[in-house]
Amino acid sequence: MRVSRLAIGILAGVLCLAAVPAVWTAVGNAAETKDASAKAAESPAVAKDAPAPQLPSELCLGCHGNQGYAVAGADGQMRSLYVTKDKFEKSVHGKRLCVECHKDITAIPHPKVVPPKVSCVQCHEDLWDAAKKENKTQEHARLGVVVEQIEHYMRSIHARPSRADQSRTNATCYNCHDAHYVYPKGSAERTEWRLSVPNACGKCHAKEREQYATSVHGKAVLEQGNAYAAICADCHTTHDVEDPAKDSTRVAITRNCGNCHSDSLKTYTETYHGQINRLGYAHTAKCFDCHDSHAIQRVDDPKSKMHLDNRLQTCQQCHKNATKGFVTFEPHGTTHDFNRYPLIWLTSKFMIGLLAGTFAFFWTHSALWFYREYKDRQQRKTRPHVLAEALPEARGKYYQRFPLVWRIAHLIFALSLMILTLTGMSVFYSGTAWAPVIMAALGGPIAAAYIHRVGAVIFATVFFLQLIYFVIRIGKNWRHFDWFGPHSLVPRLQDLWDILAMFKWFFGLGPRPIFDRWTYWEKFDYWAPFWGVTIIGVSGVMLWFPNATASVLPGWVFNVATIFHGEEALLAVLFLFTVHFFNNHFRPDKFPLDVVMFTGAVPLEEFRHEHTVEYDRLVKTGELQKYLVDAPSPPMTLGSKILGFTLIFFGLTLLVFVLIGVVGDVRHM
Repeated sequence: MRVSRLAIGILAGVLCLAAVPAVWTAVGNAAETKDASAKAAESPAVAKDAPAPQLPSELCLGCHGNQGYAVAGADGQMRSLYVTKDKFEKSVHGKRLCVECHKDITAIPHPKVVPPKVSCVQCHEDLWDAAKKENKTQEHARLGVVVEQIEHYMRSIHARPSRADQSRTNATCYNCHDAHYVYPKGSAERTEWRLSVPNACGKCHAKEREQYATSVHGKAVLEQGNAYAAICADCHTTHDVEDPAKDSTRVAITRNCGNCHSDSLKTYTETYHGQINRLGYAHTAKCFDCHDSHAIQRVDDPKSKMHLDNRLQTCQQCHKNATKGFVTFEPHGTTHDFNRYPLIWLTSKFMIGLLAGTFAFFWTHSALWFYREYKDRQQRKTRPHVLAEALPEARGKYYQRFPLVWRIAHLIFALSLMILTLTGMSVFYSGTAWAPVIMAALGGPIAAAYIHRVGAVIFATVFFLQLIYFVIRIGKNWRHFDWFGPHSLVPRLQDLWDILAMFKWFFGLGPRPIFDRWTYWEKFDYWAPFWGVTIIGVSGVMLWFPNATASVLPGWVFNVATIFHGEEALLAVLFLFTVHFFNNHFRPDKFPLDVVMFTGAVPLEEFRHEHTVEYDRLVKTGELQKYLVDAPSPPMTLGSKILGFTLIFFGLTLLVFVLIGVVGDVRHM
């Protein structure tokens, strides 16, 4: 015991002798400071104008620069106050005086226990305000970045009062950054600090740090020293850290995964899960739902949630009754990799070819048609007139082209299709600026999904009812029905000759062809939904009932169905709002609106011009009189125009939205 006390005494004496120079320096500087203060007091004029002298950092280091220097805190525990001079001088704060931050220290020596009054926020904001006043913001651009980071921090969960102790925040600047050792980006010291961030976070989040240490990210950082591997701040952000239970936080974390895994994020956002996430909603599967959050393992690791042995259980977190087919779903299946995803690649290329072929023909057809009608109008080639002398009973009459039930069906069909376009394309083009706005207005993806399905049921109901109508009507007289006659919508050889004649007229090589009851483009308008409803409907039902689908089909069917559903819908939207609108409203002979589908009747002169063959036949057989009606009443005509222009306006608005999405997709290919 005596030997121990003697050793301690000798050691204390050595330490005191070692500290003598520093102490004498501190005392001398303090004396100089005291003398300066006294002289300032003796000269009031000087004291008023000159700022109070600041204590040099050497004085502080006289004590704080001694290794092992510590004092007892308010809780009685010893707290290290040691600052390594060399390390501090390499930091971004190295050229600043200690008292610039520790503003409460005004004299040496100072009380042993000093309430901390350091404010990182106030200090940086004051410096930035001074830089702005001196017009030196360019020279201090980095300071402006720090102030912006502070603003983000002040809105974060770390800046809010702790639940346990309302007198302090959850975490302040120096809980994450060592106040004395903040290093510039690119420096070796900064890299060393980055590797220590998980340990700093672990002081508060011990459980999460323990899980992270077992993950592929944690092993790379904590065991291998890989500074490029993900740390806490890479996923949770640095200064915008928010409650992970919030949707906005979960969406942000998913987006942050793409900072390292850009290809995986891109393929993820092409799935329904990712599209909803990109809209800003977090109820569909996200990266960490499938791969785990803090204990992420490689997919081939048996402990991974995405290992084939564990994948179905992972899917069942959201899809409670998921069947074995879910296991083969490709969450990152891409249309650009034939070797890995041949069926997805083939489906995509087939739909691209269908889109390209369809619009190459019909957009060319529309452009040539517009040109020829425009030239004919310039040359004052007028349409033939109905001779009143030949048909005096037809004067002022209209031809009844569409019965009421057809017009109602057309209106319901159009409205349901626009609803399907609005709700479906908002998801399909979730990366556009307009999609989140529309989705929020609809009440979110869950509400939009219900609206979409209701629209689909209405759309399909109208489609099947008209089929039933034709089956019943034709079925009564099917033996004598002329399947390729003038009243049939079945394509016939004459339609091909009409197409060829139309193109001759386009190029001025022949007269404008004359048509029967149904033109070839009207027949295409009728039969196109058969293909569209089949593709969109079947794929939509498969996606609507995934458990039933996956119970009999492999999971990659969902990838293929998603492509068919979206691309076929895109084809339908572009065709209807460009080609169909042009054929019926925007060509010079019809512009700006044709209301026949709303009133049901068309002027006799226009009917003869558009369907000359049928007109001549009805006149010859004397049946024309059966179809003549009075002109629609002014209120009916006005209402039809208002309705027509309204539908066209919404249709063109949807077209603009879709084209923005198409252009965005092309730019990011």
